Amino acid sequence: MLHLTAAAEPRNHVDPARTAETRAWINAPGSNAPYGIPVTALGPPDAAGRMPMRDFTGLPALRPPAKWFERHVQLALLWTSHDRRQDWLRAGQALQYVLLTATARGLRTSPLHQAMEWPDLRSAMALPRHKRCHPQMLIRFGYGPDGSRTPRASRQTVTHPARPSAALAETR
Repeated sequence: MLHLTAAAEPRNHVDPARTAETRAWINAPGSNAPYGIPVTALGPPDAAGRMPMRDFTGLPALRPPAKWFERHVQLALLWTSHDRRQDWLRAGQALQYVLLTATARGLRTSPLHQAMEWPDLRSAMALPRHKRCHPQMLIRFGYGPDGSRTPRASRQTVTHPARPSAALAETR
């Protein structure tokens, strides 16, 4: 699964449309944008190079310094028995529960979704013994330092946005 995830990362970087979309998610330091991921919230790459973490910037200058991850990684594959809209919703609800439970227990999580974005890699991620395994998300669990806080949108921004978010309008 990690090899498939690692194979997806360079694909994302050579596709100009994907690179532009991913960079649009990132807010530069000092930005007042109501939505997006602050550069300061991005996680570090694995110093050993075993864990294929998502590089949202594609720019070494914006990447946080590498850190050593656990020697024995713990992974979970969130999958559904079908691949319909209601299954995507259930997978999202399960992911929410897993992430909140992990946080409450002091675990850090990293969604490794790169392979899920490419149909051939997502298919290869399916569990071989299960005929009905539709992978939805690969999650890394581990321990580490607290991440930096991320800003929260104001109530005014959330209840009366100036323009609808493209992410909310997008369908799978």
